[in-house]
Amino acid sequence: MSQYDSTPREFGWDDEIQRDESFQVLPEGDYRFTVTRFERARHSGSEKIPACNKAVLTLSVSGPEASGEVQTSLFLHSKFEWKLCQFFTAIGQRRPGEAMRMNWGAVPGSSGMCRVGVRKWTGNDGKEREGNEINEFYDPEAAPAAAGQPQPQPQPQPPAAWTRGSF
Repeated sequence: MSQYDSTPREFGWDDEIQRDESFQVLPEGDYRFTVTRFERARHSGSEKIPACNKAVLTLSVSGPEASGEVQTSLFLHSKFEWKLCQFFTAIGQRRPGEAMRMNWGAVPGSSGMCRVGVRKWTGNDGKEREGNEINEFYDPEAAPAAAGQPQPQPQPQPPAAWTRGSF
């Protein structure tokens, strides 16, 4: 579990505070996620991505050693159709290879598995920074088993020499 309580909350005027950093960077790995927030937004365009609509998602992620929140954007552009397909497959709204109409109303509260990565960059102040990013959303049928998740139990097999009516 996380070292800090990551549940957003309001402070009272006389509450005690302690945390110096703004967020904890989670280790790279596979995590279960639940969409806790969905916002419609607009990307104004950049060198790599043309102007388009985007979905800004806040994911509550949990794994065997850490948990926290990761924010990610899904760009509604044909260059990123593959990522939209990954996401809607991961939350169970789509099967691989099938066409579907994106149902954004069902996104909040949906869950699945994802790969969380660590991205490093140099800030405008010259300091090295790092944060989390979603590298991949997994198809539920092909997702790696995450620790702490119930694993399928082998089913008992009848004896090989079983004969009807024999004891």
